[in-house]
Amino acid sequence: MSEIDVTTLTIAQIQQGLAAGRFTAEQLTEAHLAQIQAQNPRLNALIFHNDQALEDARAIDRRRAEGEKLPPLAGVPAVVKDPMDMVGFPTTAGWSLLHSKSGGIDLMPAHDSPVVARMRAAGAILLGKTNVPVLSASGTHANNSWAGPTLNAAAPDRAPGASSAGSASAVASGMAVLGMAEETGGSIQNPAAAQALVGIKPTHALVPNTGVFPLSSMRDVVGPVARTVRDAALCLDALAGYTMADPKTTAAIGRLPPGGYTAGLHPTALRGARLGLFGAGWRDVPLHPEIDSLYARTQEELASRGATLVADPFAGTGFAAIALERPPGARYDSRGMESLPHDLTNYLHRLGPDAALKTFAEFAAHVAPQDPFTPTGFLPYLTQLPGFEACRANPTLPPDMAAFRSARERYLAILNQVMDRNGLDALAFPQMSQPLPPRTGELHIAATTVSEINIAGLPGIVVPAGYLADGAPFCLILVGRQWSEATLLALAYDYEQAFHHRHAPTLA
Repeated sequence: MSEIDVTTLTIAQIQQGLAAGRFTAEQLTEAHLAQIQAQNPRLNALIFHNDQALEDARAIDRRRAEGEKLPPLAGVPAVVKDPMDMVGFPTTAGWSLLHSKSGGIDLMPAHDSPVVARMRAAGAILLGKTNVPVLSASGTHANNSWAGPTLNAAAPDRAPGASSAGSASAVASGMAVLGMAEETGGSIQNPAAAQALVGIKPTHALVPNTGVFPLSSMRDVVGPVARTVRDAALCLDALAGYTMADPKTTAAIGRLPPGGYTAGLHPTALRGARLGLFGAGWRDVPLHPEIDSLYARTQEELASRGATLVADPFAGTGFAAIALERPPGARYDSRGMESLPHDLTNYLHRLGPDAALKTFAEFAAHVAPQDPFTPTGFLPYLTQLPGFEACRANPTLPPDMAAFRSARERYLAILNQVMDRNGLDALAFPQMSQPLPPRTGELHIAATTVSEINIAGLPGIVVPAGYLADGAPFCLILVGRQWSEATLLALAYDYEQAFHHRHAPTLA
């Protein structure tokens, strides 16, 4: 077996190596397990290890030896974010109250979540589950999990981005090739941008999120983090599409591109594309001087690839005025999360008849010592949302989502008008308006598209675009209409292949 560089390995290289016999799936898994042993004690990305990983890899090798045609992810090492149900492992949501060895109880799922089942069916080797902050309630820091803090593999003194920090750190450091991530308000795009990765925040309802510990069924989305656009697209191919287990994915029927998301990747996609630029019409916040300088360089790069750039296409549309701040001053609009008690009721029911908690009332009684909805709790701002208290009082009834529905409709109406009027293929923004904050402290990631695309249900693709002077990553986010993932991925692929801004981090 030749030496495997797990920090730069791509799925294409894995496919080629396995086909040529340069290594086996078992050897590839062993290499990643060795990297976990070397890096996880410092980064604390994985919290549960799958003891069946090597046997799963051997099964892939046997199928290959028997001449079976295998799917694209066969033998590819991947990790699963903790809130995603995976048979044999507790779903802890990062909370000691939901982890028996930390004094709580274990929520043991009777079934894999659909996304975990799809990764298994695609042949991925699931190495384990990754760390998250308590209740995935932070989009910046990952310091309060029962398992301890997760570090940023690309910039250890900086925030790792949350709540998918563990998945991002695992992929950035070479502990896995693919990471399963999930977002309610920035939890795919923030860790991807913080750790110089590609992240896909998909259109709401493209990927099932049944069997994932919820924050909002109207906002939660599952997507991949990876080191390259093609790898992320291959993972999305495995995850996307309808399942009866998640009725809202009916909306995805007929939306998947023929041949999959990789079929449209080509190195000239930016030629002739029209891209809208960040401005006060989208969100009236200034860009830090260094971010502004890097964004200007990125615009020159995009133009050099043949793209036409349109300055602040949302000016005068009223788009920026739709946002509310919950909590005040946080630049975070939590509308849509008022359904949490109802969503959690449905989630607990799916765990099965042997679940330690079966109803929201049992959950509320169990977590009462650390009630997350009090002013000092993890989610205090939810009580400010219209309809939350009524939902909490009777979580078996679907809540009134009028405020959220109105905001989504207004966002989508203006966005579609702007895209039509300017002939835009996508928006191209700096993912953060300010530099990445320290790992500890009160500063939060200043994302430019959270919560606008979460409420509107829009897709966004994060792609590395350079580094600040202090070494922290700088990333672009491409945003488009609902169901435009194929277009966004093609644009991101052209940019990535032309400039190759990402480099593997220096690991201790």
